[in-house]
Parts: sequence; structure tokens; C-alpha cells
Amino acid sequence: MAGFGYYWKRIGHAFVTLISVTTITFVLFRMMPGNPAQAMRAQFEEQLGGSGQAADPEVIDQMVQVHTGFDPSKPMYIQYFEYMRDVILYQDFGQSIQYGEPVFDILFAAMPWSVFISVYGLALGYTANILLGAAMAYTEGSRFDNSMTVVTTFLNSIPYYVGAILFLAFFAYELRWFPGGGRYDTSLEPGLTIEFMSSIVHHGTLPIMSSFIVGFGGGALAMRGNSVRILGEDYLRVARLRGISSTRIATRYVARNAILPLYTQMMIGIAAVFSSSVVLEYIFTYPGVGWYTFDAINMRDYPLLMGSFLFFTIITLIGVLLAEFTYGIVDPRAGSGGQSESY
Repeated sequence: MAGFGYYWKRIGHAFVTLISVTTITFVLFRMMPGNPAQAMRAQFEEQLGGSGQAADPEVIDQMVQVHTGFDPSKPMYIQYFEYMRDVILYQDFGQSIQYGEPVFDILFAAMPWSVFISVYGLALGYTANILLGAAMAYTEGSRFDNSMTVVTTFLNSIPYYVGAILFLAFFAYELRWFPGGGRYDTSLEPGLTIEFMSSIVHHGTLPIMSSFIVGFGGGALAMRGNSVRILGEDYLRVARLRGISSTRIATRYVARNAILPLYTQMMIGIAAVFSSSVVLEYIFTYPGVGWYTFDAINMRDYPLLMGSFLFFTIITLIGVLLAEFTYGIVDPRAGSGGQSESY
């Protein structure tokens, strides 16, 4: 039961964090000059005035309420209560000013595309980190180790957006091996066909490779350092004296223990990859959550921007919770924290 108490306590902490972040964001958006309600009211007054219609304040307030999900004529605490009620009970984040569609529908349709390029990029990056770091550790001090240390340090210092621009300029515009934007070939009929799925992979290759840069470099150096440290442990000398094969030592003792410090970094790195998609998807004109977020910033689409911010906050909290809940499974020595919580 103590273990379940630990899990529920962590979930409670995550929920409190989500509510706190949402509250702060809600208040800041409405206290800053040109807050959403004022900006939309001015926009609607301009639209109605341009069409020759009288700008009725009650009508404008109703239009603002439809888009934002709260009544601007009410006190802020009531606006906040109504907004949170609609978000929690009805998944109603308001209506996008630019697209005229519910924010939830826009983000829900865009989310799988962001997950596709972000998760695959992160998975490829950390897989390459583990393999390269292990190879560097087993060849410590060699020419391969020294050269790869320089290469990984250099790659780790390159911002992901610089890599994205270089990939786009060279592979898309210079060599024309990959398309310069879009999620798939619009001339194809969407469906589970080889042509359509191949088009998705073809269009997603460059964004995935740019996400790959986000998770590559520093992880390989960390894996190398962990492996070198473990290779010098006394229990490995005992294992060799007992006649245990080198393959078993490498996989069961060295690799498993060296990967553990990278596990939490990888889970939390999910949030970093998704946040980087804001610029990444805009560079590749890839309409995912990041692309809509960047567009909402430019167009001052506050309902869509608020919904995107909640999306990234939830992704970050899920990554942290997964790291906390599963680390005890990956490393049984760490436990679940239940014993410490029972005191």
C-alpha cells in the first residue's frame, strides 16, 4: 500500500503543478497589455465596422466568449472558473480566432504528426548515443574514441534549428532528395496504402533527422563516461575470473548499468523534443502542434496559444511521471520510493 501511496502522491504533485501553471498563464495572458479579450474585441469591432454593421457591445462580448470560452464582462476569478470547468469537463479550450474551429479539434488532429517526428527522432538519437558511447568506452584511448569524442562534442554544440535549416537547404533544395514541406503528398488518397505511408516517411525524414540532433551528442559522451566507470569496477574483475563470457558482461553488467543514468534524461527529453518542434515544424512547414503554436504567436490567436501551452505542460508532466514510475522497474535497486514515503 505504501507503494500505491507514493504513486498517488506523485500524481497529486503533477496535478497541482498543472493547475498552478495553468492559473499563472491564464492570469498573465489577461493582465498583459492587449489581452485576448481586448484584442478580439478590437478585431471584431473592426470587422463589423468594415461591413457597415453597428458594433453592439453585447454582440461583441458574445463573440469574444465563443472564441475564448469565458465572458469578458465577468470578474477574472469567474472567467478562470468557467474556463477550467470547460477544459476539465468538456475539453473545451475555446475557438481559434484564425481558423474558426475548436482548439481541441485542431490540436487533437495535429498531435499524432508531432508525436511521429518527435518520438522517432528521440528514439533514434538515444539509440545511436547508447551504441556509439559503448563502442567509445570499449576502445578507450584509441583513435576512434578520440575522433568520436570530437565529433560528438561538435554535434552537441549545434542547435537543432541550425541543423534543420542546413538539412532543408542541402537535401531538399540543393539535391531535391526530400520535399521542403508538408506532411505527405496531397495528390495521394489518405489510407493504409504503401504509397501513402511511404509519402509520410519521405516527408517526415528531414524533421526526424533534425529531432535526432536534439538527442544526439551529449548522450554518447555520458554513455561513454558511465561505461568507462563501470568497466573499472571490482565486480567485473570477479566476473571475468569466474569465466563469464565477454558478451554477457557487456550486455548484462556494463550496458544495463551504464544506461540507467540516461533513462531519466531520455524520459524528460520527451518534453524538450516537443518544445523544440515549435520552431522545427515551422521551418519544415510541417503542420503539427508546434507549427500551430508558432502560427498562434504570430497571429495573436490566444485561445489556440493557451491550448498549445497546456499541451506542452501536460507532455512535460507525463514525461516526468513516467520517469519516476518506471525507474524502479528499470533499476530495482532504486525501488519505488514507497518505503521512504511511509515514514
